[in-house]
Amino acid sequence: MTTSSFNQDELLQLPAMIDLATAARALGVGRTKAYDLAKSNAFPCPVLRIGTSYRVRTADLLRLVGVDRQPTTFRDDRPEQTERRYADR
Repeated sequence: MTTSSFNQDELLQLPAMIDLATAARALGVGRTKAYDLAKSNAFPCPVLRIGTSYRVRTADLLRLVGVDRQPTTFRDDRPEQTERRYADR
């Protein structure tokens, strides 16, 4: 497990894709070092080059730092509706 400067809740709040600087911060790596690693294909998780920017999939970053993203379960708080409303027709 890599040391992160983000806590687990902050990591889980990240969007699906993040910029390289954010990924570096999450790993405790400096921005310049992160770009050097990305340019030499040595960044510790896959980096996508999109135009002139570098992006990292948050799922790859979470896997690297050992954080398991729990699947979101849908909770329906609406009161139960019965079929009676259609029985009167």
